[in-house]
Amino acid sequence: MRVAGIGFRTDAPVAALREAVDRAGGRADALATAADKATAPALVALAEALCLPVLSVLPAQLARQTTLSRSPRVEALFGTGSLAEAAALAAAGPGARLIGPRVQSADGMATAAIAEGPQT
Repeated sequence: MRVAGIGFRTDAPVAALREAVDRAGGRADALATAADKATAPALVALAEALCLPVLSVLPAQLARQTTLSRSPRVEALFGTGSLAEAAALAAAGPGARLIGPRVQSADGMATAAIAEGPQT
């Protein structure tokens, strides 16, 4: 399974989320983010446009992930260095690996990272 983890600001537009996913590598079987962001209108709209499910990742699952990137702000909020990377890894399952570090949309409103699970 290939999962695009997404981190984003509350007021991020759908275009920023989509751009971040495209920059991260595009193709995914699902989108993932923190549980408290999983029903955000922009994410739901992107999931519908891409015909992908949204996977909700609990805080404890995020905190267990080792990320390539580190943001002090994200670490304070979510207990992990990169929400996008941690969500992708957690949702892709045990043994998942990142295909690269998180990338950011041009407007800085969203980040994305893609992880591949061992069944890929």
